Amino acid sequence: MTSFVLPHEVHGDGAHKVFAVHGWFADRSAYAPVLPDLDRTTFTYALVDLRGYGEARDAAGSYTTAEAAGDLVELADRLGWDRFSVIGHSMGGAVAQRLLSVAPRRLRRIVGVSPVPASGLPLPGEQGVLFADAAHKPENRRAIIDITTGERRPAAWLDRMVDRSLKCSDAKAFRAWLDSWAGDDFRADVEGGEVPALAVAGELDPALSPELMRQTWMSWYPRAELVSLPCAGHYAMDETPLELISAVEDFLGADTAGEDDAA
Repeated sequence: MTSFVLPHEVHGDGAHKVFAVHGWFADRSAYAPVLPDLDRTTFTYALVDLRGYGEARDAAGSYTTAEAAGDLVELADRLGWDRFSVIGHSMGGAVAQRLLSVAPRRLRRIVGVSPVPASGLPLPGEQGVLFADAAHKPENRRAIIDITTGERRPAAWLDRMVDRSLKCSDAKAFRAWLDSWAGDDFRADVEGGEVPALAVAGELDPALSPELMRQTWMSWYPRAELVSLPCAGHYAMDETPLELISAVEDFLGADTAGEDDAA
């Protein structure tokens, strides 16, 4: 029986292999704004579509961060990547952290861009309803994107983000993913992990803010770093692409000499 292979596209031919994992509102096209300016000599980037998104929109699955981590390891095996780093945006940041328990010896570094903490993200009351109903209500998706970018982005951009999210995701999978990234608490499985871990957080994001990263990411991982982006909200790839690339590749590049390979 053939196992599932995450749809993906590979860019670059550098020795440092890096997976890029999207968040709840997008498929791998989430990384389109940064793609032209990535360092493709130092790094090889593989952009993936998680189950329920993009080319994997119709793929069956449990739609959980744990399943996604297993899918990434399977893809690494198929690509011949013994060791690799992972960048994850939002929900994808939770997937990146899952790998700390699934394949810690294969990880070089992890990067979370506005990452959901390994403890999940409680969504009480009306907030929970707003997010749950976003599966079938475009206006809820728009409201969430607007709130998490400081309510200061152009209407046309908000509309475009919503349109992309509707086209690239399966509604049932989208709803199922919410239960995993918001509700699963796997902190006990990853706390104390020694893999270098960078969190990049936008100061305009009231939900996954730099302060939340200090309370979670920075206190859990001994080799953690935090970069705050003053002009970004939750979607740094769109809002501040060049600043994001600099922060991420500076962090990943500190490992290119292989100093962490001996760990």
